[in-house]
Amino acid sequence: MSRAIDGIKRNNRRAKILKLAKGFSGRRGTNYKAAKDAVVKALTHAYVDRRDRKGDMRALWISRINAAVRSEGLNYSRFIEGLTKAGVTINRKALSNMAIEDPKAFKAVIDTAKKALEA
Repeated sequence: MSRAIDGIKRNNRRAKILKLAKGFSGRRGTNYKAAKDAVVKALTHAYVDRRDRKGDMRALWISRINAAVRSEGLNYSRFIEGLTKAGVTINRKALSNMAIEDPKAFKAVIDTAKKALEA
């Protein structure tokens, strides 16, 4: 039995890979064999990096909070300790947004943390 080399299934499979490789540079975007490897690698990185992004965002929020708190004479760890002692449960994303968008409210949260640390 002869091999089918121009069948619809084969063309569709190749077209799907080349569509995913659109925009890749050089042979990786036009040659099926190179594109197949590049697409597998790209999709693997995309999967892993979607999970890594959560940690990256948390690190960004913490650095923003730390910068805002240091201007008030505290550091991040002491600030979080004060919030814990005061029983304030605000997540880091909200604290970061508050530090940027509403400095007065953030100052009130800092004062609450300071009072809890003194007591």
